[in-house]
Amino acid sequence: MSIPSSADMIIVGGGVMGASILYHMAARGVKNVILLEKNEFFGQEATGRCAGGVRYQFSTEINVKLSLESLPMIERFKEDFGQDVNYRKTGYLFVLTREKDVETFRHNVAMQHSLGVMTEWLDGDEVRRRLPLMLLDDVLAGTYYPKDGIVDPNSVVMGYIGAAGRLGGKSYNKVEVTGVRTLGGKVQGVETNQGFISAPVVINAAGPWAGELGRLAGVEIPIVPLRRQIMTTNPLPKLPADFPFVLDFAQSLYFHREGEGLLTGMSNPGEKIGFDENVDPDWELVNLEAAIARLPLLESASLASHWAGLYENTPDAHPIYGSTPLGGFYVCAGFSGHGFMHGPVSGKLMAEIILDGASKTVDVSMLDLARFHEGRQIREYNVV
Repeated sequence: MSIPSSADMIIVGGGVMGASILYHMAARGVKNVILLEKNEFFGQEATGRCAGGVRYQFSTEINVKLSLESLPMIERFKEDFGQDVNYRKTGYLFVLTREKDVETFRHNVAMQHSLGVMTEWLDGDEVRRRLPLMLLDDVLAGTYYPKDGIVDPNSVVMGYIGAAGRLGGKSYNKVEVTGVRTLGGKVQGVETNQGFISAPVVINAAGPWAGELGRLAGVEIPIVPLRRQIMTTNPLPKLPADFPFVLDFAQSLYFHREGEGLLTGMSNPGEKIGFDENVDPDWELVNLEAAIARLPLLESASLASHWAGLYENTPDAHPIYGSTPLGGFYVCAGFSGHGFMHGPVSGKLMAEIILDGASKTVDVSMLDLARFHEGRQIREYNVV
């Protein structure tokens, strides 16, 4: 399919953000809106390589509010779009081993309760009772919310792509943006490997590559890529069916059921900024040793698969929504490891920002690009 020479709006990036924006723009009646993805398939980069977790448990009101809007959209996905996204409400159980985390999480739970998210506070004994297969002698406390869980990322992306297509939104694969043309402080369109496309509006939904796309437009966007990797095991018959999504917060180590086996990942605090998506075998060994120390059952496990993907990190671990100093050039990126779950509402918010002048469903005006120059960062503590 050949690309058009012009559009009313161009979205760059075919992950969950771009797909959601495409759908919500088409649903609002934007006729000539197109999405460009450089890879052969949609949603195969940061979105497709994530653990699929969705949660309400955050440390800032804005992130909880985003979850309160976005996760019910995922729950309704099959009803709204005819696409099953396999939402499994396993619950997230945060395991706390440091006094400073206990104090912070107590404050977080109180804030979550004030917004209607009734997270359970667990003492150390209750955590150990709920996770009898794990070695948790050092655990001081924990938090649990049963509506947190796991969703299939690819189904969400393709559901939005399909729904947008039925409304006239066009999406194109294997189209790489190589430049952004500007004139008089306004965007004019994008250069691609298949030619120039003119448009008065370009939306940067390029995830870990959002900073690179910003540079092509002459706009500094403080988003950097950081590798994160995951492994899954073959079936573990002794793993209970109700095993939750467990996060050992101090170690940034996590586990959840994946089919009949287990998925585990662990963030490397020494990871260098870059686009390397190869599995680091040395760090995989660190992850595995830490995982076995917590869950000895893994000693008998065999590797089913492993992969690496990229987080799109901002300095305050919150996303960037909205306009930039370049007229007509917008950004929706920088979700710092929790973008997949906020993708549904983010498309709606970008439609409101661009078409109505402000976000209404959730006020995200404080998450603008200018906050980094104006010292208005809001730090998210619950980053894994």
